Amino acid sequence: MVTVPSTTSGRKLSVFVPSFRAVLVTSSILRIALIVYSEWHDAHSVVKYTDVDYRVFSDAARFLIAPSENNIAQGPLGRWLGLGDPYTRATYRYTPLLAVLLTPNEWLHPSFGKYLFAACDILAGVLIYRLLETTIPPNQVDTSKSDANTKSRECGPSESTQRQATILASVHLLNPMVFTISTRGSSEAVLSLFVLSTLYCALKGKWDTAAVLLGLSTHWKIYPFIYGVGCLGVLGRKTMTSSGWLAYLKTIVNKQTVRFTFLSSMVFAILGAAMYILWGYPFLYESYLYHLHRVDHRHNFSPYFYPNYLAYPYSPVAPLLNDLPFWRRAISSPLASFAPQMIMALGTGLLFGRRKEDLVFTWFVQTVMFVVFNKVCTSQYFLWYLLFIPLLCPQLHISSRRAVVMLLVWTGTQALWLSEAYKLEFLGHNVFLGLWARSLVYVVGNCWVLAEIMFHYSRQ
Repeated sequence: MVTVPSTTSGRKLSVFVPSFRAVLVTSSILRIALIVYSEWHDAHSVVKYTDVDYRVFSDAARFLIAPSENNIAQGPLGRWLGLGDPYTRATYRYTPLLAVLLTPNEWLHPSFGKYLFAACDILAGVLIYRLLETTIPPNQVDTSKSDANTKSRECGPSESTQRQATILASVHLLNPMVFTISTRGSSEAVLSLFVLSTLYCALKGKWDTAAVLLGLSTHWKIYPFIYGVGCLGVLGRKTMTSSGWLAYLKTIVNKQTVRFTFLSSMVFAILGAAMYILWGYPFLYESYLYHLHRVDHRHNFSPYFYPNYLAYPYSPVAPLLNDLPFWRRAISSPLASFAPQMIMALGTGLLFGRRKEDLVFTWFVQTVMFVVFNKVCTSQYFLWYLLFIPLLCPQLHISSRRAVVMLLVWTGTQALWLSEAYKLEFLGHNVFLGLWARSLVYVVGNCWVLAEIMFHYSRQ
């Protein structure tokens, strides 16, 4: 986690900050260089730089544009059009739109997708900068200068605001985790751009566009639906004229919230129906239904990995589970993890999503809850909430010393887990129980960091 410097130190620091254009150019060159290097590295090394998922995406795109007798779309329209089936590629569990986007991998260049993902990274950085420059200026928490800030916004952002926005946007653009994951070929950058675009429109008051983008984001990957709760809270708050339960219910169900829900749901439904007509049941199963019973007993920070391992069909103790009482088997089911996760993610959305000014904070808290309590958690999932850190920093009052402690706890719990996971994955040691204990430490550490951020969050 990071924190923004104080106003005084920020002014001193801003003298040494390059322009945002320079940061953009540097970020772009860095990503291009890594992509070019990845091609050389993969050709000369057994251990590849490119993520395995990128090969899955590329194979799915190739199957899509090269139909055959054993590779034909399962949907009625797709079969009639003679489209290939991206789900012919085993382990492809994404929307077909991703395969469509990456078809240039076949007829243009194998690394086209990496350049596309890197470009999404850059565009996300531009959106972050624009929000920090206009909607969320870094000095907005200074209430003593609220009038001056208002005049500044009317006349355009000041040079100090632009430079501080550049510093915070660089947290995303120059983050090694961000540019490494995208240049290795992970598609998370596309979803990040969709989510940020949704947030951008919501903060600008363009709610219809935000609803459409939220529907698109949820189609791309299901978890962004949790942000709808915060949006509905903000929209409903506008209609609240009195206190009490009745007034609260009216903030949940009214013309604005119904319109937002309808638009978002229709976009999600239309995209889903179109994909189903083209690619049939494989789309529905691989994109959505599979994740309901997904069991990942390795490569997984979540403490659920150990119960999942015990319930895995090839586990030596799996047959014994059939003799347990129903309630014990229900607890060990992969579906059991959804209850605490949804309670925390949706509950925080209802609790904090009442003002547009708090929307960044609300989405951040919701995302951390979703990731930490998810039954599957890998390093790529951290990007889901790290995306909001640059936008959240202006509203945090945290000393540099405490920020360092929080950062050490956040990275330390991961390092602790990885050191034990190495013994399991690469040395083949039976350290499942110890790894599970470290997963619990990971949850506690992340919850403590989140609690600190919530405690030091400053409402405007």
